[in-house]
Amino acid sequence: MSFSSILTYFVGGYAALVLALYMISTVVPVAGFAARSLAAYISLIICATYGAIASIILRILGREQISQWTTARAFKYIMAATTGVTFEVIDPNRYLETVRPAVFIGNHQTELDVLMLGCMFPKYCSVTAKKMLKNVPFLGWFMSLSGTIFIDRKNSKDARGAMAGAAKEIQERRQSVYMFPEGTRSYYKEPDLLPFKKGAFHLAVQAGVPIVPVVVANYSHVLYIKGLVFKSGKIPVKVLDPISTVGLKAEDVDELTRSTRELMLKEMVALTQKVRNKPIEVPSTNSDGVVRASGAEATLS
Repeated sequence: MSFSSILTYFVGGYAALVLALYMISTVVPVAGFAARSLAAYISLIICATYGAIASIILRILGREQISQWTTARAFKYIMAATTGVTFEVIDPNRYLETVRPAVFIGNHQTELDVLMLGCMFPKYCSVTAKKMLKNVPFLGWFMSLSGTIFIDRKNSKDARGAMAGAAKEIQERRQSVYMFPEGTRSYYKEPDLLPFKKGAFHLAVQAGVPIVPVVVANYSHVLYIKGLVFKSGKIPVKVLDPISTVGLKAEDVDELTRSTRELMLKEMVALTQKVRNKPIEVPSTNSDGVVRASGAEATLS
């Protein structure tokens, strides 16, 4: 049996399984979780393959800086078709189109945030990654081809040192970056944020570029992994006003991190209130929400 025949049988069987689970979900809701999870997984594989090919072509054309943008948009449309989930971007001042370069930061809830990036990812923007991933087969190659900004943590003693090379790249290439200052997914059922790491803020200050907060409403009503909930829906994402870093120094980063987290938490609660159509209190905290750990491992996700 040829490879093409095997591939055809696999795709056909996979599609049939997903469709069957979707039909069963009308009676057994947990089947919807399985159906959308499988649909999301195959959508990710398709888009990763497309992204690798697109990156090579765009690299040849000298347009590698939009590789991640075009891959993100492909994922947006495929996920809308296969899972019925999308994110509604609220950006009345068009900051995603007009502010460049910048450090975009957002709250990190679940694996579905990959789709959020697909819906809002601006042109001439990339994610950040550990420099060690640069040499990983396939993943590292795609990241290198698509203009990922790599952070060298190995020889850095603190967040400032780890961000030095990345800041230089942002300035020279006018390349924006997107980072999750929480450093990991929260999986919260109610709107809240983990403490912020300072790497993104050190990066913005060193590069002399604005920070643009991007806030996503809590979407546990659409995806809540602990409860095996995965439904279709539209989730609001709001782009807040850029925060200037002009004139700021390293000693200002703690306060910048604290105030930005506070601003984003309030907006997250407000967005979630609109989605749920009921009042929600802003979560209280016993600290200022800033990670105090030293060392490069405290810099980013």
